[in-house]
Amino acid sequence: MSRRTLIWAVVLTLAACTGTERRAPTTLTIAVGQLASSPVPTMTEGASANSDVANLLFLRLAELPPSYRTSGDSGFIPRLARSWERRDSVTLVFHLDPNARWQDGVPVSAQDVAFTIARARSVSPQMATLLTTIRSVEVEDSQTVAFHFSEAYPEQLYNATYHVPILPAHLLEGVGDHSEQQSAFVRQPVGSGPYRLAEVAPGDHLVLQAVEDFFLGRPTIDRVIFRLGSDPEARNNMLLTGQADAVQAIAPADAPRIAANPDLALYTVPGFGVGYLLFNQQDPNHLDRPHPILADPRVRSALVHALDRPRMLQAVYREFAYLPQGPAARLHWIVDTTETGVPFDTTVTTRLLTQAGWARRSDGTWSKGGHALSLTLNYPSTSRVRAQFAQLAQEQWRRVGIDVSLNGMEGALWIDRRTDRQFDIDFSSATMDPSPAGITQSWSCAGIGGSNVAGYCDPKVDSLLGLALTDAGNALAHYRAVLETIRADAAAAFLYSPSTIFGIHRRFENVTIVPYSYWLDVWRWTVRNGAGGGASQPADG
Repeated sequence: MSRRTLIWAVVLTLAACTGTERRAPTTLTIAVGQLASSPVPTMTEGASANSDVANLLFLRLAELPPSYRTSGDSGFIPRLARSWERRDSVTLVFHLDPNARWQDGVPVSAQDVAFTIARARSVSPQMATLLTTIRSVEVEDSQTVAFHFSEAYPEQLYNATYHVPILPAHLLEGVGDHSEQQSAFVRQPVGSGPYRLAEVAPGDHLVLQAVEDFFLGRPTIDRVIFRLGSDPEARNNMLLTGQADAVQAIAPADAPRIAANPDLALYTVPGFGVGYLLFNQQDPNHLDRPHPILADPRVRSALVHALDRPRMLQAVYREFAYLPQGPAARLHWIVDTTETGVPFDTTVTTRLLTQAGWARRSDGTWSKGGHALSLTLNYPSTSRVRAQFAQLAQEQWRRVGIDVSLNGMEGALWIDRRTDRQFDIDFSSATMDPSPAGITQSWSCAGIGGSNVAGYCDPKVDSLLGLALTDAGNALAHYRAVLETIRADAAAAFLYSPSTIFGIHRRFENVTIVPYSYWLDVWRWTVRNGAGGGASQPADG
């Protein structure tokens, strides 16, 4: 037998033994602006790069429904928990998937769940606040864990599953926050998810490798590489030149250039962010007094009616944003996308200002009691989007005689002024959790002095929020009444709820991008016609 015949005989024998042909390995390279440094839950606050990777290494008990509805028990997607049941109005019982394993082979247990909740509360004040209604977590057996809540409310399942993925108690129990053992775990995490951390090259790239025996099914994408790009233009060029397969947060102005490449596809993903002009109802010089101009709801409403918000949105975001009608983002399940909100109507502006006692001067501006209608708008100069909106707003107000000066400032100073409530109008922006319950932080009377920096207080809103948080059957109606009331109070001019634009190579199919954790489902993406490879990989790859 010739050597060539022998080689083919070995290949055919191996194929017969495995019953399948060897699949070409697949790689997805993602260009990012920041690499994960601590991709472990409860060690990731304030760093989206950490949570993006952590959510591929560690699983939650369940993921949100496709509707992203956080109220009630229906539609959630099983992950570490195979099922759950409601024992009574304050008790949820989870049954873990018996096939779930940590990447060292140890089964995921109820003790892991109890440990994770306890750890999250002890190391993170923010997490402790989010989990405050969980009275206790009880291990009933190795695969069964009961959550006991302090009260009955519609978001129990959401609070039990969303805020923190589960950690391995057998590796972290008794480990101090600053110990070498914890540092070793951060460097080489042992998770329960579809990928394991394979390589970190600080300042260059991070590599995740598929877990072959992942209990929910082997990932179709074998390797996920996060590769650092210094700035948006550099990341776009990485995508266009084939050094990356995917880029997130493409600027609307750059989208046409990406879309023009026949090998690339654009994906537009609505999110949980909202931007708005916040009217201070307190006097910045005397916080115990009402604002001399903006305390009057007629003036605030006049300011909103003077803004052509749809035109502003189109000028800055094109089609890549939604016009919000209150402090809720496009994807919040409480939003009615057919709501038209406050119309652009300068005749209403004139009528409202006149009713409020303001008089038009010969130069077209307004005065009252010898004082001009003059305000200042603070915004962070580092935000190109907010600078553009601020300039558009200033011009539209100028056309109706309202003098608003712009005060762009460095980010830290802007935050200080906002926190100290030293502003007339603040250009605020918030990225919220999927739960609309976060509205209470900035828009309730109780929030004044904390997140409610503008002194907005309407007892009707507080009452409606209380009902929305406790009345599962009518939560939607209560939340929408909250948005309607805040809009009627003209507490702010709500300008945009942006979408995130992604550019992804067309060889990837079944692409799903999750708004609260963009790359969460990459393990289920596929490659067209089974093609492997991908963007150029690290030299040692």
